[in-house]
Amino acid sequence: MTHQDFATGAPTRCALGLGSNLGDPIANLHEAVRRLEETSGITLVGRSSNYRTPPWGPVPQDDFVNICVVIDTTMSPQALLKRCLEIENELGRVRDVRWGPRVIDVDVLIYGMETIAEPDLEVPHPRMGERAFVLIPLAEIWPDAPLADGRTAAAALETCPDQEGVVLIEE
Repeated sequence: MTHQDFATGAPTRCALGLGSNLGDPIANLHEAVRRLEETSGITLVGRSSNYRTPPWGPVPQDDFVNICVVIDTTMSPQALLKRCLEIENELGRVRDVRWGPRVIDVDVLIYGMETIAEPDLEVPHPRMGERAFVLIPLAEIWPDAPLADGRTAAAALETCPDQEGVVLIEE
């Protein structure tokens, strides 16, 4: 992205992945989305359904509720990441155990067609193409979302393992 793109204020289409498995996960997700919507420079384009998903990684814990949102933003990638981390902190996220339980997790998955590899930000998210808990809600609202390997979210979902563990929560 060039400096001129920021100067014109042209929005960038992005995808965020959100998850929660502490307290009231659905309420936590609702509040995180509300805070994103209230953020200057962010416009909510779409929100997936809620999905119950098994925990990822080696730490025993309750199932998660996961969603994806698609936004248009005039924020830089680093400013968007900073806002996501602020929302996590505002809602009480504590980072003590890697892959452990959390009140809220807000990950930047896609930032336009950008490829960013920095210590604190890697987009497109490098492992989302193998994670059903990301691909199922993402493909629901943005099937053509571009992944790092050149596939779309919908194409990656065709061969993604562990889909049976991701269950739509009827509301």
